[in-house]
Amino acid sequence: MSMHFSLIEPAPGHERNAAYQRAAGPYQDHKWLWTFFPAESGTARDYLFRRLDAEATSRFYVVSQRAPVIPDSSWRVRSRDYAPKVQAGDRLRFDLRANPVVTHDADGKRKRHDVVMQAKKDLLAERGLKAWNQWQGDGKPPLYQLVHQACAAWLAARATRSGFVIEEDSLSVDGYIQHRGKHKQIQFSTVDFAGELTVTDPGLFGTALITGIGHAKAFGCGLLLVRRLA
Repeated sequence: MSMHFSLIEPAPGHERNAAYQRAAGPYQDHKWLWTFFPAESGTARDYLFRRLDAEATSRFYVVSQRAPVIPDSSWRVRSRDYAPKVQAGDRLRFDLRANPVVTHDADGKRKRHDVVMQAKKDLLAERGLKAWNQWQGDGKPPLYQLVHQACAAWLAARATRSGFVIEEDSLSVDGYIQHRGKHKQIQFSTVDFAGELTVTDPGLFGTALITGIGHAKAFGCGLLLVRRLA
């Protein structure tokens, strides 16, 4: 299967219009990016993407089965064939925006739960508490620590299934955000990971580069960006 790695960014001289178009969130990005991949209604999404914001503009890294087209003169697309070649033992720098969740059975259905919220719930249950603000005194972890521990454990488990291991001392866990939909209900959360990894299974790792890691891929999660260490 032929794959493409693309960079979608504002065209020179059109930065203001491009920024105006993309002053939106993950739900709007999901709908907007389809314009680069025209297809019949009902076609399954065949791309992963990662949005990066810098200096009031947005750029998008995309891995796709089809090369993107340019629907608007405000944007520039640069694409190349994507067929990463890795071997066991290769060490790489990685960046990943992910939707860390755990799945539990409830009322005969499989339901996903934010790992940070689940970690809070478990800690409260151990103490017979119902709300985070009820926990007073020693032993209450700061939020950044809870986020790091819960999300790092989630990623380590996915890494094992995806043919790599993470060098723990290099791992950063930042940008925990709860994205809200209609009526301000939390729909999904995202976390930004970065660090160094070692490939253990090239086949599994190659699949992860193409199919992504975790859920919420339609909203800019799951694309594993890597580069070789100098």
